[in-house]
Amino acid sequence: QVQLVESGGGSVHAGDSLRLSCVASGRTFSTYTMGWFRQAPGKERDLVAAVAWTDGSTYYTDSVTGRFTISRENANNTVYLQMNSLKPEDTAVYYCNADLLEATHPYFRAYWGKGTLVTVSS
Repeated sequence: QVQLVESGGGSVHAGDSLRLSCVASGRTFSTYTMGWFRQAPGKERDLVAAVAWTDGSTYYTDSVTGRFTISRENANNTVYLQMNSLKPEDTAVYYCNADLLEATHPYFRAYWGKGTLVTVSS
C-alpha cells in the first residue's frame, strides 16, 4: 500500500507562483511514474505533468508548458510541481498520482492523494 500526501496549495493572484509537494510513503520501491492531475469545477480530471522515476523524463500538458516544472527527489519519494505565472484557469484541486509496477497483470497500480486546492484570482 502507498500513501500520498500533498501540500502547498493556496489562494493566490494571477501571475503568482506556488510549489506543490507530494510525499509518497509505504511500499514505494516499484514506483514507475509520479505526477499531478487537476480537476476544475465542472471539468474532468486531467493530467498536468508527470515524471518518470528512473530517468527523470517529464511530460506536460500544453496549457502549462513553460510555466510549470515537475521534479522528483528519489531518496525521499517526493515529487514537486513548481507553478509560475499562474492563471485563473489553473484553479483546481490538484491531485498527486503515483503509478507503481506490479508483478501480475495489468502490471501497474495507480495511487492518489486526497488533493490540494489551488485558487487563482484575476
